[in-house]
Amino acid sequence: MIDTLPLPTVDPFLAPPGPDLDALAAHWAPLAARAAISGEVMRGTDARAQRLGVTGDALMEEAGRAVAAAALAMVGGAGVRRPGRALILAGPGNNGGDGHVAARHLAAAGVDSVVALVAGQPRPGTGDAARNWDRLEGIEAVERLHLADAHDARLLLNGIGRAALVIDALLGTGVQGVLREPIRSAVEVCLRARTAGVPVLAVDTPTAVDPTSGVPSDPVVRAHATITFHRPRIGLLTTVGARLAGRVLVAPIGIPAQADRT
Repeated sequence: MIDTLPLPTVDPFLAPPGPDLDALAAHWAPLAARAAISGEVMRGTDARAQRLGVTGDALMEEAGRAVAAAALAMVGGAGVRRPGRALILAGPGNNGGDGHVAARHLAAAGVDSVVALVAGQPRPGTGDAARNWDRLEGIEAVERLHLADAHDARLLLNGIGRAALVIDALLGTGVQGVLREPIRSAVEVCLRARTAGVPVLAVDTPTAVDPTSGVPSDPVVRAHATITFHRPRIGLLTTVGARLAGRVLVAPIGIPAQADRT
């Protein structure tokens, strides 16, 4: 059934202004109904897909387009859109790269965004994420920021209640112990946004929630919705993980059946 779902980049159902969250969840329901997998199994599936010829850049493009579709659904979809810009908190790895792609697709749909690279270095740490960071250059609807330390991250607390949406694209895997800066302060931005009534969308898993066990570190993002890919994650189905993830959507990203060994 997974192969019958169109990929996000070519799916006419996702065309702006896009569906609302209920309709989007129903559209992707066949994937949400599949057997859940661990974060480790998903990493293996991703690697096998690339060995079969699906590039990491192609997977990231589909994932980012799916994130943008979920974001549009959360800010209004086909209805009245929430005012303000989307704030995308992007970590240095591929989870952040999904956020960069999402910003590009949100711009095409008429949604302005601020993309904040939350990392010690001024460029993402993986090739695919770096390429998609560079692709944002010159897009008027996208403002790029580099948050190198806790002070930089906390500056985003000013006026956070005016954001249309916050996308947590910080970390796609769980961590053990307390979070390091500047990721820790970026998580605090997510928490403050939620308190202010701003929708929070997590990418793959809320930052600091282990996708396999559902066990959180401290602090941890509490999302209104989480979008993950290919199959559900076991950790997001646990009592604690489900509470922190909110509504979970599972989107196709083009992983071939041969890569799936569950």
